[in-house]
Amino acid sequence: MPIIGSFGAGSGRGFGLGAGGLGPPYEVDFLVIAGGGAGGNSASGSSTARGGGGAGGYRTSFGTASGSGPSGGGSSAESTILFQPGEIITVTVGSGGAGASWPSFVNTGEDSTLTGDTQLSTLTSVGGGAGANLFQTSPQPPVDGGSGGGGFAGASNSGGSGTANQGFDGGSVPYSNPNGYNCGGGGGAGAAGQNTSPSAGGNGVASSITGSAVTRGGGGGGGAYARYTPASTSGGAGGAGGGGNGSNGAPASPNETPGSANTGGGGGGANGVAASNGASGGSGVVIIRMPTANYSGETTGSPTVTTDGTDTILTFTGTGTITG
Repeated sequence: MPIIGSFGAGSGRGFGLGAGGLGPPYEVDFLVIAGGGAGGNSASGSSTARGGGGAGGYRTSFGTASGSGPSGGGSSAESTILFQPGEIITVTVGSGGAGASWPSFVNTGEDSTLTGDTQLSTLTSVGGGAGANLFQTSPQPPVDGGSGGGGFAGASNSGGSGTANQGFDGGSVPYSNPNGYNCGGGGGAGAAGQNTSPSAGGNGVASSITGSAVTRGGGGGGGAYARYTPASTSGGAGGAGGGGNGSNGAPASPNETPGSANTGGGGGGANGVAASNGASGGSGVVIIRMPTANYSGETTGSPTVTTDGTDTILTFTGTGTITG
């Protein structure tokens, strides 16, 4: 007995019970979505509208979906991950990129991550790219990200690039009067931002990891431009799954909307005529689904805990931990 006691809490390792001393690793499903990028901002009297923000990177191991695939960027679902009993897994949920007044650049979304201290290596979804500005002293091109930010009008000015297996590229409207002054929609987890005018954000991807289907990861819509189009011209719609709408073309009343919280949706782009910060991206989310028999009940950060059949689902909307 004194010999066993000398090993302390980790004594089980000497008897082949796994690194944590509490049994073998077990499989866990995940959905990790990063924060969405902000839509492009503008100064008063600019020369074109602004691009929509790209959705946050979208990675999942769970389920199936119609179309191109159940994970982001048209990819198939990833493999499940392994948790070690007793392992502490740290969850980080990325914030959406904040809009900012000109001439500051608007912000990309922040990464979301899962990191273990024993079995699990870091799993990262990349923050969404910010939408473009154009024709200013310090133009901001569309930014790459989990999904790319929407581009600005011009034959050589494509949208930002998405990250492989996480999201799609932003769109760009070819430059030609009268529609060429509108801007591209942000890329979504399930589709690229549109190149037509008004430019909608790319759609997100549906997941039933919580037990019911929810679409997340929509790109922000591109802004409309009133100088060469009617002031009533609508901006691009946000992509399904939390993307914000781009501003209409009315110079005095830009009305772009932010990406929805906990979807990783991109923010809508400004109209390029009135001064506007552009809309912020939506925060991300991390969802973990595991067999209830393996759930320790030990968490921090106050995740929402639900069940579906024989599984327990933890939904994190902020930083926290779970003990495997």
